[in-house]
Amino acid sequence: MPTEVRPYIPQQITVHLGSPNQAAENVTVSFPDYVKNVASSEIYPTWEPSAIRANILAIISFALNRVYTEYYPSRGFPFNITSSTAYDQKFIKGRNIFDNISTLVDDLFTTYLRRPGFAEPLAASFCNGTTSTCDGLSQWGSESMAQQGYDSVAILRHYYGENLELVANAPIQDIQYSYPGVPLRLGDVGPEVRVAQVMINRISVAYPAIPRLWPVDGIFGSDTEDAVREIQHVFNLAVDGVIGKSTWYMMVHLYTGILRLSELVSLGQTFFYLDFDYQQALQLGQRGESVSLLQYLLAILAQFYLTIPDLTVDGIFGQETQAAVLALQMDAGLPQTGVVDEQTWDVIVDRFLGIDRMVLSNSQFFPYQSPSSGSVDPQDLYDYLAASPGQFPGFPLQLGDTDQAQERSVP
Repeated sequence: MPTEVRPYIPQQITVHLGSPNQAAENVTVSFPDYVKNVASSEIYPTWEPSAIRANILAIISFALNRVYTEYYPSRGFPFNITSSTAYDQKFIKGRNIFDNISTLVDDLFTTYLRRPGFAEPLAASFCNGTTSTCDGLSQWGSESMAQQGYDSVAILRHYYGENLELVANAPIQDIQYSYPGVPLRLGDVGPEVRVAQVMINRISVAYPAIPRLWPVDGIFGSDTEDAVREIQHVFNLAVDGVIGKSTWYMMVHLYTGILRLSELVSLGQTFFYLDFDYQQALQLGQRGESVSLLQYLLAILAQFYLTIPDLTVDGIFGQETQAAVLALQMDAGLPQTGVVDEQTWDVIVDRFLGIDRMVLSNSQFFPYQSPSSGSVDPQDLYDYLAASPGQFPGFPLQLGDTDQAQERSVP
């Protein structure tokens, strides 16, 4: 979460040539060159131009989401994105770039996707649509639609929904990490404190033990110090009430996890009709709806249990899913088999239902519904907006404020 609400295009991006925990080289390239490499690695230059445009915009938005949310730096990694398709996008160091893809990227690289009312670029997932499927864009499906005459915007809205905006002409600058550079403490005043207060309020929705702050005023008072101490206590940091680098990035990690949680809540509508009772053991190599449900439940738990790694909901019980199951079994004190037997399933469902009661069904979390009659309490509304992911900057917008981002349709 950067200190400015409006995302930007980084001049350069650092790519880890492997999975996050794998020992591998980090390479830094310009952002346009990164997009050209990924697009040349992921899709074919012979495809219809509208399909290529749609895929390029998905690639850009996904990468910008990683940068904007500080996804890897907040977890202690010295890079912005990986080359692993299990986690991110395919990047091949030194590969050739196709001329037509290069030309389209030069035209599009300052344009990204977002949801209306949200600042952060869309974490636009995609897959090839043949050997693997996902809840995002199908690469071969996009080519099929392009051959039928659909333009890039229609293709993107088919896969990501009608509630999709394209933001163009985003500013270009060096990556600016959100940590202010010096610890924040009692008595400090300024926009960095306000950003911290917004993150605290967002985190407090998922972790009720952490007090919410009112007003969000950029003043590091005793209430802010108390909230910071509680975060440090809950997450086993040194309890001093000071927002140093480790506390700041723990807050960023929690904040971005809740953004991910918001996506998962929407995805969860797919599973509402399924039976949560134990059906059969699930293990490495299995596929199907039951595996998708398992992955969804584990992905929700991963946003609350830091020992459980996040995972993709693709219906395939692979190494990533097995790693999440093993982490859950270790955390719960169960035999670490990597197999979801009845005991493991019951723990997963019990933990999920507890989160669902406390957080996922919380109207302050998802979504806010104004009453059909009567007045809305201003403080309640302010609290809600201040805690909403990527929507409210933590201070009122008023006459004279500007936002240079412009929206346009991509032909």
